[in-house]
Amino acid sequence: MAIDNFIPEIWSARLMSNLNHDLVFGQPGVVNRDYEGEISAFGDTVRIHNIGRITVRDYTKNTDIVTPDDLVDGETLLLIDQQKYFNFQVDNIDQVQQKPKVMGEAMGEASYALANQVDQFIAGLFTDAISANLIGSDGAPKTDLATAGRAYEYLVDLGVKLDEADIPSAGRWVVIPPWYEGWLLKDQRFVSFGTVGNLDTLRNGMVGRAAGFDILKSNNITINSTTYRVMAGTSMAISMADQIVQTVAYNPEKRFGDAVKGLHVWGTKVVRPQALAVLFAQKA
Repeated sequence: MAIDNFIPEIWSARLMSNLNHDLVFGQPGVVNRDYEGEISAFGDTVRIHNIGRITVRDYTKNTDIVTPDDLVDGETLLLIDQQKYFNFQVDNIDQVQQKPKVMGEAMGEASYALANQVDQFIAGLFTDAISANLIGSDGAPKTDLATAGRAYEYLVDLGVKLDEADIPSAGRWVVIPPWYEGWLLKDQRFVSFGTVGNLDTLRNGMVGRAAGFDILKSNNITINSTTYRVMAGTSMAISMADQIVQTVAYNPEKRFGDAVKGLHVWGTKVVRPQALAVLFAQKA
């Protein structure tokens, strides 16, 4: 049967490409993928060694120095504990393979659905930010974003939280809901510097740059009733590893047709909670 000509490696590569394109929270630069090549299946565990602080001491000539500091200060486990799959049917898989546009659309839909699940999960990691880096709370959100300038000023406040936690300024990002961008577009400090036209390279979902942050937009920001959890940070905060472990073409038992299914496994871990900051805000 001609279905034997199906090449799973090609489809898997196309799916992963689409998945990376659709991610906002899960894209490189927002999370780090330093351990990507170390997983192969659901249940895998990556052991991440944390480097402790290094002490600088006074040196006295002709005096022995102290015993060297132990660089390994602890261990964090990145568990591949999430798995999602897609499974769709086509009338004739050979015909579809001869029409790349049709297959691209089908695989793109599967990719988007998987990416959306990943993004929603990572958006929920705001709970791991340290308490000192929180602005407001679910019970007491900031409600004055409609006040002129306040949307921008809260970005500044998020930056100060990260500064006070000794987080490097390079590569900072913040993910906002669409309505938040609307208020920023009314602020000349954002419009004059942070518009898309002023940027050479854009991340997925990026709408500008302001207050030291790359501004990213997503509908996957978590909401508690009417409170939005706007998360900011750097890629040093969250580690992620994922893999399309299998893509299979098969004949459904009860259908006259062919189908394709794929399995995506992944895991995330907040490895530096001090590198996350959260603004709890209500839609103005």
